[in-house]
Amino acid sequence: MILDLFAGPGGWSTALGVLGVRDVGLEWDEWACKTRSAAGQLTVRTDVAMYPTWPFIGRTHGLIASPPCQAWSMAGKRLGLLDQPLVHAAVEDLAAGRDTRERLLAACRDERSLLAAEPMRYLHALNTVGEPDWVAMEEVPDVLPLWKQYAAVLRSWGFSVWYGILNAADFGVPQTRRRAILLASRIRTAQPPTPTHSQAAEPDSLFGPGRARWVSMAEALGWGATDRPVPTVCAGGGPGGGPEPFPSGSRKALSNARDRGTWTPRPGGTAPQPRRDRPADSPAPPFTAGAHRWSWSLRSNNQANATIRRADEPAGTLFFGHRANECTWVAEPAPARPADAQCPASPDPIRITAREAGILQTFPADYPWAGNKGQQFSQIGNAVPPLLAARLLAPHLRVPLDPNDFALAA
Repeated sequence: MILDLFAGPGGWSTALGVLGVRDVGLEWDEWACKTRSAAGQLTVRTDVAMYPTWPFIGRTHGLIASPPCQAWSMAGKRLGLLDQPLVHAAVEDLAAGRDTRERLLAACRDERSLLAAEPMRYLHALNTVGEPDWVAMEEVPDVLPLWKQYAAVLRSWGFSVWYGILNAADFGVPQTRRRAILLASRIRTAQPPTPTHSQAAEPDSLFGPGRARWVSMAEALGWGATDRPVPTVCAGGGPGGGPEPFPSGSRKALSNARDRGTWTPRPGGTAPQPRRDRPADSPAPPFTAGAHRWSWSLRSNNQANATIRRADEPAGTLFFGHRANECTWVAEPAPARPADAQCPASPDPIRITAREAGILQTFPADYPWAGNKGQQFSQIGNAVPPLLAARLLAPHLRVPLDPNDFALAA
């Protein structure tokens, strides 16, 4: 089997499914487990730190691990950085077969910090029978020193190891998400995948094939190249929808947008037009040629230092789970032209939808996210982009990857 620790809503599992294999995921979060179940993925709902290792000994071909990143992430308090010496101590002890987690956990400032040491407990147990054949791990960039420690242990056990920072945009993900990656193998030379994309397109050369330009949000979401689209306004929480994970006042902004009329891209690459709820047989409202001329960008949160990217660029790193991390579409008038003289006032910010956020993580457009909006966004922000995961895993599985298997927009 392929064992997936901290499996989340199925980023690695979705990638493996595209590559024609399955994993068994261990995951604690109730709603991530429900999402995985709806997606048809094998899951054990459990605390990875408490689950025994013996059921997997003698049966595990590959091990995947993406420990929770909240303790280390730029989006949180980053207490994991203060706990890092304790995590290194735990890895050293677990690699030698000593379980000192209880004592070390008592000294941690964030109880989640020590979860980054859990993969070593499984690796030590599996190594007693010469398993697994390969390992793939992912975390936020600040965990790279810990991956260096893992690499030293794995090399002493006969693995070839590579670790470093990869940018998901270099592999076709419409998001400049930087992550610390560790790849290890007993049966091949471990090395990172060759980037397929770059910030500017690169032609073929004598040294190899060229690289395509980074995939933009507009391309991923299926917005026409000539459109200046606005995502459809998403209604607030309702029956079965649960509470909204956004600051107060957002519902008022949506109400204002709804009164003003929503803006949606029209099929066929034509310009979007204003639309209001009206009887089907009533005439369409008049609009000026300049009424749709907006430049739309995605703002990563509502803080002063938020990352803001135009729709014709990849998104910044998507992260959710805190009231300040409200991810919204914002609009500004496009460069002025005479026809734009009657351009109306800029619309209010519009929240990104779970479907859009999932697509920007390269999940299928119809992925079955479970839970209310807050629970869905939390899963999406913490997930591994499936396309990046597939690029990392395909060489270990000796399976060719067809990028067309990752069609994003529906």
